[in-house]
Amino acid sequence: MADVQPLRTLRYDLATVGSLDAVAAPPYDVIDAPLRAELAAKSPFNVVEVDLPEANGGDPYLHAQTTMEAWLQQGVVTREREAAMWAMTQDYTGPDGNSYTRHGFFCRVRVEDYGPGRIRPHERTQPGPKEDRLRLTRATRANLSPIFSLFPDADGVAWQVLEASTQAEPYATVTDADGTLNRLWRIADPEVIAAVQSALAEKELLIADGHHRYETARVYEEEIGGEGAHSYVLMFLCSLQDSGLTIFPTHRLLKDLSDDRRQALRDTIEQHFDVTEVAADELEPPADGGPVAFGYLDSVDKRPLRLTLKDQSAADEALPDRSEAYRHLDTAVLEALILKGALGMSEDDVANKRGLGYSKDFADARDAVESGRADAAFFMRATPVEQVREVAEAGESMPPKSTFFYPKIPTGLVFNPLD
Repeated sequence: MADVQPLRTLRYDLATVGSLDAVAAPPYDVIDAPLRAELAAKSPFNVVEVDLPEANGGDPYLHAQTTMEAWLQQGVVTREREAAMWAMTQDYTGPDGNSYTRHGFFCRVRVEDYGPGRIRPHERTQPGPKEDRLRLTRATRANLSPIFSLFPDADGVAWQVLEASTQAEPYATVTDADGTLNRLWRIADPEVIAAVQSALAEKELLIADGHHRYETARVYEEEIGGEGAHSYVLMFLCSLQDSGLTIFPTHRLLKDLSDDRRQALRDTIEQHFDVTEVAADELEPPADGGPVAFGYLDSVDKRPLRLTLKDQSAADEALPDRSEAYRHLDTAVLEALILKGALGMSEDDVANKRGLGYSKDFADARDAVESGRADAAFFMRATPVEQVREVAEAGESMPPKSTFFYPKIPTGLVFNPLD
């Protein structure tokens, strides 16, 4: 069972910073240079100064350390005396144009090895981001950006316990650049906290977003050793059955296709897939639970196509050591038959995006091919939450970008001190 606890946060003093809108930011891994500059211009106290530090040629991690220390001394950030959980709702419009509200709460969770009944990953990680986050954790001695994790709660008990506390005015609100309205409530009632812990007793946690941060927390916990605040990590928890939990697809872009590779791609498509011409706005297949399928658009003939796997045995043969759930995963079959099989990409090529790009936006992926920014694109359908859980339960990790959980959890709402 996962060990879920309230936390004594480090958090911004609203009287000093004005509002969380000025200091919050998206997770570090979706911030490019122009967006970072835009966020930093909002406030000298924006969280990017410590979570995505720049030092003008100096040591960025030292900059993060000295900045956090200065904020504590100046009262920009305060250390909370009493432990609490923090409920949050997110009102948002998804990439599909529909409106949703996602519900969850911030807490701290004991760092453990991956395994049944505890915490499971669902995507592969790379060493570069883990080294960066480890150096930042050492410098700031805090979890700055939460890990987003899911837990089974078919009856919605955990949110029912918290919901009464959300009828009051929120502690703070944050509206992000995509228009998502985040409302935050501090909940310190011991009975409510105990009831939430009871609802999660013997529940397994599935990491949705933040695998690198979690694996960093494991390394840091081992480095420090013993028992203490460093034995826990900051998480935002949401029920797998929450009405506002959505997953959207990430489309694949192919670049630098030689004539030989383009021919190998055509041959593989002809061998393994039924090909149907579709309207351009139907390139993304419907999430109907049918056989493996994806849309395809090539920059040469520019005919929008639907590719449907002819025979599941082809995927089974290409992925002989994988679970049944993994062998039915669209992104896994695309990786095995197309990226690795037809195009000869290695796992390292995929991880480092050599000849491969991604787009979360359907229109952008189409434009990439039509404008010549990409040689071809595969248009994916969303991976169902249940399929994510099944692959994780088999102890396997999906290919990169198999899931796009939307919206992101903002950074800067609460921090988890590790000293």
